[in-house]
Amino acid sequence: MQEASVRVAAQRTKRKMATAHGAAAVIADPAGVRRRLLAWYARAKRDLPWRGAGDPYPVWVSEIMLQQTQVERVKEFFVRFMARFPNVEALAAAREQAVLKHWEGLGYYRRARQLHAAAKQIVTDHEGEFPRSVAGLMGLPGIGRYTAGAIASIAMDLPAPIVEANSRRVLARLAGHDEPVGGAGDEPIWQIAAALVPSKKAGAFNQALMDLGAMVCTPDRPLCQRCPVASCCVAKQTGRVDRIPVMAAPRATKQIREVAVVVRHGDRVLVERRGPGEWWEGLWDFLREPAKKARDKAIGHVTYTVTHHRIECTVVERTSRTPPWAATQQRWVKVASLAALAMTAPGRRIARLLAVR
Repeated sequence: MQEASVRVAAQRTKRKMATAHGAAAVIADPAGVRRRLLAWYARAKRDLPWRGAGDPYPVWVSEIMLQQTQVERVKEFFVRFMARFPNVEALAAAREQAVLKHWEGLGYYRRARQLHAAAKQIVTDHEGEFPRSVAGLMGLPGIGRYTAGAIASIAMDLPAPIVEANSRRVLARLAGHDEPVGGAGDEPIWQIAAALVPSKKAGAFNQALMDLGAMVCTPDRPLCQRCPVASCCVAKQTGRVDRIPVMAAPRATKQIREVAVVVRHGDRVLVERRGPGEWWEGLWDFLREPAKKARDKAIGHVTYTVTHHRIECTVVERTSRTPPWAATQQRWVKVASLAALAMTAPGRRIARLLAVR
């Protein structure tokens, strides 16, 4: 007991000294943390379809999919996407609409467009081979600091650190880092991660951090009694697990009302492709009007959320007696054929509404 108290006191002193010099806090017994985490990971790691191949491509695809999306949801999409685009060459050769269609349901479609653009760049500029450095990987569209570190460590076993939601929480608690995290506030966590990542088995170690955060060191009610590194955790030893990490206040949600217009001509409906800079760029959707201008009868309602916006959408139907002419980014489509299009999430829900009418 006395030894533990001395260790915690020493850790507090190191943390105060580090903070005074503007650096990250220090992890107690880093070698022990590495050893225990790797041993725990070997027996408790999650069974995920993108693990174990040693190939950068599935690691990259999975990491892009996992951005702002839960693991369980990604599993199904990953398997289907890999069946259609089994390697970087297949992805690079595909049409954008095919990529967007196979991404449909995951949301944040900019990820899919950047994935497609990066695949083309890998094939064109790198002869189909992924750059073998964090800096080189970050030169590809859509690959930031975390994703580059994940690919480099997991697929190439380079000693690259990672910081994402789960590893951030584990590292902040281990070090007792009680300053706000997120954005620029993550820099001290990156310093902790860089000091801790081992020179060998970096990929297994980084995945252990993520799995521990997902399975044991959870945001609420963490299972500290099952944690392999609890004896090294400053937050645990100082009774601050429920207060670390310190998260910035969430942004307020903006409420928006809009009207989706289903224009019919015979057995066809008019859809349009979302333009550059719009939500769901490149995907097909139904026309929109401001809520105050709509005069048609409502046939349904759709509610959806995009980033920090909650949209209440009233769906109305209008008959067009003019010939089936459409602008460049518009198309007349039979209701039964809407399923073949890469559509926005609300557009797909409206299409399902039409299918049962």
